[in-house]
Amino acid sequence: MKKITILYLALAVTAGLAFGYFLFHSPEAQSSGPSAEASDTSQQLWTCAMHPQIQLPQPGNCPICGMELIPVEGTEMAMDNSRVSMTEYAAALAHVQTMVAGSLKGTPERLVLSGKIRENEEANAIQASYFDGRLEHLYVNTTGENVQVGQRVATIYSPELVAAQQELLSSRALKSSQPALYEAVRNKLKFWKLSEEQIQTIESSGKVQEYFPVYATVSGTVTGKMVQEGDYVKKGQPLFKIAGLATVWAVFDAYENQLPFLKRGQEVLITSEAYPNEQMTGAITFINPVMDTSSRTVEVRAVLQNNSGKLKPGMFVKGQVIDGGAAAGSEGIWLPSSAVLWTGERSLVYVKPNPDKSEFEMREVTLGKTAGDDVQILQGLEAGEEVVVNGTFTVDAAAQLKGKRSMMNPEGETPGSGAEGTMQMPMEGH
Repeated sequence: MKKITILYLALAVTAGLAFGYFLFHSPEAQSSGPSAEASDTSQQLWTCAMHPQIQLPQPGNCPICGMELIPVEGTEMAMDNSRVSMTEYAAALAHVQTMVAGSLKGTPERLVLSGKIRENEEANAIQASYFDGRLEHLYVNTTGENVQVGQRVATIYSPELVAAQQELLSSRALKSSQPALYEAVRNKLKFWKLSEEQIQTIESSGKVQEYFPVYATVSGTVTGKMVQEGDYVKKGQPLFKIAGLATVWAVFDAYENQLPFLKRGQEVLITSEAYPNEQMTGAITFINPVMDTSSRTVEVRAVLQNNSGKLKPGMFVKGQVIDGGAAAGSEGIWLPSSAVLWTGERSLVYVKPNPDKSEFEMREVTLGKTAGDDVQILQGLEAGEEVVVNGTFTVDAAAQLKGKRSMMNPEGETPGSGAEGTMQMPMEGH
């Protein structure tokens, strides 16, 4: 009996040892034990949506901004070195917006120019004196007054004109015997801008006029007064500068990169700051062949009707050139300039390869012309690709922090080292 009892005890101990080994050394026990939990926890990192350089081994709040941390996506390390991922929440906070390349229809439809209203130089004129004399009276005394053709603007005493009138009366008596002399005297007065009616009045009255009126030869607005009453004037001396403001010039400054989109005959929709809700239409009549080297601009001119007189010289205006890109052809793809990062040597955009994922791929592109806020892409991008047009700097900053290729880091770090660019901060107590 004693031997049987000892045998039973030995069997019981052996079975207990076997059960314990199975319990604590099986794969299931290892995967469910405390060490496995610690291993899983150590592999999972938590980051801040606004500060992706922060990576902590357990959830909590960002030590910089206090925002709640979010899990780091495990696929980030295996991504292409030119691609960077952002959480949907981070992209929304950064206001990342995209558009489909080519949706601007090849070329910008409107080219916006800034300029001023100027006098139409072709309608400007000078009212001059056509004989020597002394200004006895001025009927136009201030600039800004309107005058009409035939309106009396001054009275002049001219000894020369008095002598010419006496010659007319003398030659009239010899008209039948010396008709050539008579016609020569009459033509002399006509050259001094005396009308046929005035000459006939002198002949019929038989009297010499000492003070002779000066009539306006053009209509318009007086923009310059060059004499005063009592002044002695010479033949041909300017009295007034008169501008015809029934038509005016809208003069715009176009930069070098805008010139390929401009040509004579293009329609321009023009608005002024004084009348922002009123739109006028003109056509480009002149593009200056010489560039202003100080401002690096070229003068572009359009003629506007101004019968109402609302447009005043000096007013600021804006012009939208209709079909501003048609003159340059439709090659390439047009994007807002906010989509392009320019380093001086390289131009970059960020493309979203998969519309269902918040992943962005850096792409080097070749730029062409610019028009307003739009830029032409000649190479590096295909029509139909989704491109970041707002928040581009934020996406590039995320790429820099994760060691990816970026604007300031053309090569990036080796694939799989994206976490090297992050800041892993230990938690308290570790």
